[in-house]
Amino acid sequence: MDITLSIITINYNGLKDTCELIDSLPLGSPSMEVIVVDNASKEDEASIIENRYPNIKVIRSNKNLGFAGGNNLGIKAATGKYLFFINNDTLLSHQPSAIDTLISRLESDEKIGMVCPKIRFAWDNNPIQFAGYTPLSRFTMRNRSIGFGEKDNGQYDTPHSTPYAHGAAMVVKREALEKVGLMPECYFLYYEELDWSMMFTRAGYTIWYEPACTIYHKESQATGQNSPLKVYYLTRNRLLFVKRNKKGYAKYITYAYLICMVAPRDIIKYTLKGEFKLVLSVIKGLIK
Repeated sequence: MDITLSIITINYNGLKDTCELIDSLPLGSPSMEVIVVDNASKEDEASIIENRYPNIKVIRSNKNLGFAGGNNLGIKAATGKYLFFINNDTLLSHQPSAIDTLISRLESDEKIGMVCPKIRFAWDNNPIQFAGYTPLSRFTMRNRSIGFGEKDNGQYDTPHSTPYAHGAAMVVKREALEKVGLMPECYFLYYEELDWSMMFTRAGYTIWYEPACTIYHKESQATGQNSPLKVYYLTRNRLLFVKRNKKGYAKYITYAYLICMVAPRDIIKYTLKGEFKLVLSVIKGLIK
């Protein structure tokens, strides 16, 4: 039987989370394959996963390729018509045929190239993390995740288009991916899915939010909340995103805003908190 759906996730020193994700997936369908890319974990977690789940494809990379590089490795091994990229620190809800609703949304219009489920946090009363995005502002690059932090009372249960996909969970048509190209690997961590979304849009595709499927996100289990790694890549990659996606005077206004206002604000904030490693991360992000 031909593979309809390839589920791709990246493992990096996250064996427990990865196994919990796999256990939440509807395994056993002959039309679905699961691919785990181990991004150079310190221990040989790839072998453990392979032994525990013999029907899953496990790819061990000897080098940490970052978010995009790891997913691109999975893409090259995938055979499905649709590819579901999902963070290893998420859990799929036990809704009947939840994943099928994402595929149905993709199949509903040839112009839809990518679709994301509703994303809720995996703690407390599971507040909403993502129900679509608002567009980035022209100069400040600010936008908002719709519904963020709100209790889910069904207020965002209507599917709609969204300008960007959420990297924690996104399903892509293979034919669209082949036209658009692989994820940009220059970011390593953060902003890849935003740039990739822009690539899909420029190629004539739309991106949709489909709330009939929900995932629960533990958030930042791999990098930590406000870790030096996270602060460095967020600072660096904002500038890189501007370089790759903005043109004319808008590019230089945005550069000025990020360098002269956002970075100093972050440096002052972290200094006052005594978080000097984060101060250094901001400076490194500006330089590199």
